Amino acid sequence: MYESNLLLTIILMPLAGTALLLLIPDYRPETLRKIAFNTTAFTFLISNLLWVGFDNSVSKYQFVEKFNWMPFLNINYYIGIDGISLFFILLTTFLTLVCVLHSWTNIKHHFKEYLIAFLVLESLMISIFCVLDLLLFYIFFESVLIPMFLIIGVWGSRERKIRAAYFLFLYTLLGSLFMLLAILAIYFETGTTDLQILQTVEFSGHKQLLLWLAFFASFAVKVPMVPFHIWLPEAHVEAPTAGSVILAGILLKLGTYGFLRFSIPMFPDATIYFTPLIYTMSVIAVIYTSLTTLRQIDLKRIIAYSSVAHMGFVTIGMFTLNVQGIEGSILLMLSHGLVSGALFLCIGVLYDRHHTRMIKYYRGLVHAMPLYITLLAFFTLANISMPGTSSFVSEFLILIGIFKSNSSIAFLATTGMILGAAYSLWLFNRVAYGALDMLYICKYADVGRRESYMFVPFVLLILLMGIYADIFIDPMHVSVTNLIHKFHN
Repeated sequence: MYESNLLLTIILMPLAGTALLLLIPDYRPETLRKIAFNTTAFTFLISNLLWVGFDNSVSKYQFVEKFNWMPFLNINYYIGIDGISLFFILLTTFLTLVCVLHSWTNIKHHFKEYLIAFLVLESLMISIFCVLDLLLFYIFFESVLIPMFLIIGVWGSRERKIRAAYFLFLYTLLGSLFMLLAILAIYFETGTTDLQILQTVEFSGHKQLLLWLAFFASFAVKVPMVPFHIWLPEAHVEAPTAGSVILAGILLKLGTYGFLRFSIPMFPDATIYFTPLIYTMSVIAVIYTSLTTLRQIDLKRIIAYSSVAHMGFVTIGMFTLNVQGIEGSILLMLSHGLVSGALFLCIGVLYDRHHTRMIKYYRGLVHAMPLYITLLAFFTLANISMPGTSSFVSEFLILIGIFKSNSSIAFLATTGMILGAAYSLWLFNRVAYGALDMLYICKYADVGRRESYMFVPFVLLILLMGIYADIFIDPMHVSVTNLIHKFHN
């Protein structure tokens, strides 16, 4: 059967590519590019076999593999996927492939080490979404900080890149220390870190509250939720374009995925108790960061702050604790990964040509870069949830779920959507229209062939998810229903 060891193969493929890169000298960049591209392309192709072979009718984990790691402590390397984690793996392999393609000629120094960092990061991110052991989840959850720290600190674009890298590292590391303490407490009480066993354990009410808060401290920083979001705009602005794509597309989803995989199923009573807190923080995030976005003058900061607003919408939908809200939040995470990734690539196209992200230098691009503006218009409309795009379906499902749970929160969250339309359209208007300002920028070049190869898959996937969302919803439906059965018994 092709299912045998498929998941492990997908995890190890990027590491095999890393080993090949180590054998190639630095003065052969063309060979380095081909190895990295072929590795990520093959990893993406075989990851699609997970979708092909996935059984939508069962809630149990599939493609399960288990290896003894520390049997004397009852800790094993245990991996598998369900409908919740399936598409996050596909999103990871797709975005990594796009990042390698984007970096084809943009990285001028330490190119081999740059590619190695991305391949190692890909393997770690895939591991996070399929590992079924709590301790191993923590290890992989923290390990992604190392290559991301290097990507921002070494290949970042401005003089504040070291500061931004430390912001990312210290904020997320400190928050996760509480989760480590909680994992140790769980292990000493139950004698295991096996996720499937722990989901059947009922912790006492007081202990649930403390454990939930410990996990929350880690996941809230990763999302990030207001007021733990300070590190994100700084990291985005300083990161290279490919780093911003991975940061927005995948790393921001680790916190919300953690809520779905651990906090909600393991601590149901505490989840219900703290739902008003989540609603309050999320609504503040949606409205506050949307208003903050309106006053930004840096292209990357605009998309970074809008990401915080979108993730606030995700956490609201997730804690409705009904099928529509949770499925909508998963779809919005996938949609945001595509749309924000595409928008950061659009900004990267301008930065690669003119080496500035200040909006005041760009206007009237519709006259000089019509193809680029067409793509930017499409992704802008997707960002404001235009019907027919991926974000519309996901936000519509979330709103249905919120109205079932709390109509007041639904009203407040909808104001964030209106503000989102305001800052997105205002950004597009300032960049696209008006007279070309030749005082600052004299030469313009439209989107090239390699860049077109990057953008076309984003367009097709966003349209596919918006027009035929069922192929994404069906695999996750049984898993989501099983996730919330404790709350509706």
